[in-house]
Amino acid sequence: MRVDIAWWDLDGTPQTIDSLREHLRDGAVAAWSDVPGLRLKFWMADRQRNRWGAVMLWEADRPADLPPNRAAQLIGRPPTHRTRFDVEATVEGMHMLPQLGGLGPVFTAPTSAPVRIPGDISPCTNT
Repeated sequence: MRVDIAWWDLDGTPQTIDSLREHLRDGAVAAWSDVPGLRLKFWMADRQRNRWGAVMLWEADRPADLPPNRAAQLIGRPPTHRTRFDVEATVEGMHMLPQLGGLGPVFTAPTSAPVRIPGDISPCTNT
């Protein structure tokens, strides 16, 4: 297994954490749901340091054909930092979540419109 970590320092760019969160709400997450070999991708934000990034866990090396890096296009440059590592060990702890997909503030829209979670077939409501 391999892991890729990428993040941007947003100072001096036209984007904010909130604007990038909206970008995810607008369908960017779904584009990654069918990528071969991708076990998990999560996006992260650090408001205190004004940073935005993602972590991708791969079964092996990532494929050459990936969805467009829309974040880089919006921010106007490639990630400030990008690193790749071999995964030495994994473990899943005890938890109450049925799945990891569809978690995070991106999926709790500030509007009254339902938010569709990739792979979810049940109706969605906002609370």
